[in-house]
Amino acid sequence: MAATTPETDPESRGATKETQPTIDGSSTIQPVLNTEPHDADEDFPEGGLRAWLVVLGSWLASFGALGISNTMATIHAYVSEHQLADYSEGSIGWIFSIYMFLAFFGGIYIGPLFDRYGPKWLIAAGTVCVVTALMLLSICTQYWSFILVFGVFNGLGISLLFTPSYAAVGHWFKERRGLATGIASTGASFGGMVYPIILRPLFETYGWAWGIRTLAFINILFCTSAFFLVRARLPPSPSQSPHPDFKIFRDPAFSLTTLGIFLMECAVFIPLTYISSYALSKGFSQSFAYQIPTILNTGSVVGRILAGWWGDNFGAFNSNIIASFICCVSCLAIWLPAGSSMAGLVIFVLVFGFGSGNQISISPVCIGKLCETKNYGRYYATSFTVASFASLIGVPLGGELVSAAKGDYWALVLFSGVLYVASGVALYAGKAMRVGWKPWVLF
Repeated sequence: MAATTPETDPESRGATKETQPTIDGSSTIQPVLNTEPHDADEDFPEGGLRAWLVVLGSWLASFGALGISNTMATIHAYVSEHQLADYSEGSIGWIFSIYMFLAFFGGIYIGPLFDRYGPKWLIAAGTVCVVTALMLLSICTQYWSFILVFGVFNGLGISLLFTPSYAAVGHWFKERRGLATGIASTGASFGGMVYPIILRPLFETYGWAWGIRTLAFINILFCTSAFFLVRARLPPSPSQSPHPDFKIFRDPAFSLTTLGIFLMECAVFIPLTYISSYALSKGFSQSFAYQIPTILNTGSVVGRILAGWWGDNFGAFNSNIIASFICCVSCLAIWLPAGSSMAGLVIFVLVFGFGSGNQISISPVCIGKLCETKNYGRYYATSFTVASFASLIGVPLGGELVSAAKGDYWALVLFSGVLYVASGVALYAGKAMRVGWKPWVLF
């Protein structure tokens, strides 16, 4: 038998070649996939003052900007009862779905621009967009203005902030990347804990306008600090095109992982958006309903931190798959049967917050396992850009399910749980494309 060299995926740059015997005793050159990061020999600081200041800057940007994402339930509940009381749940849901869609979709160019130019001016532009959007949001009264200001303008600003902030952390850590990214991402959860606590008394005492303006002032402080703290370690690559390269989807591991993230994003923002409105529909007090996001984000903080530790020690993909299972169980075994009681609802949001925080934190690390560090911004942005379409459809579809069930939420809860099952299956298949189907292989 003549020796042959099979074709390999062009993205499998981490592959090595090994001589394998054939059935007639001759040999052929077969590619053996190296499952370690492709830049394993590169020297990463793994800590030090400069590296941890980058993590701090990323945390501040995450608190200021993504904290708003984790406060959507409070904002949704307020506008549903006041400015947009005459609109259906599905119609109002489009405001928040467009916001999350653009927050992730914008990364398709922002990620490559980070690779090419670094994070500084992207963060500056994002700060201007978010602060301006919040100031305008404080005076919004019409449906179209909420779509334009909160959905479009604020969504793009969020993308300009969190994409380079998270990507920069990956320049400073490899072995501890999961932990560092997890710590940085807890900023979003802390924002989601603090903002509802601030907003409830401000709404009651000073009204909508000054409540939202207070968020703008917080973002001025935190995001400006992030501008000075976040920096890339690797030099910008002017030779790299700022355009996305969809050839990376030829890698089945990347494609399946992106599918898993897509399904997760479709599911996660449904509870995050509707949980306060759900509580109001069950007769709970407005005070309790507005504080539920704080309880949820308390669980999310723990999940995000442990996600990094689990990811570094037991594998990022393993951590993500287990988190999918936790979210599924929380929806189908806690929220669906017991969500009408205060105790059941509190247990649900704590468990769901833990699982969803884990997934949100560790998913970028999973993407980093599939590429070289210098290309991380491109891979990250491309994956989460595809996932952004899930954000566009998940929230309004959840609202339509509520309307179809005549105001009941059982279909929305069931839909969320099924999405998490599918997400876990896709992530497991993506892992298997790299290391095989054995479940406890560390990856």
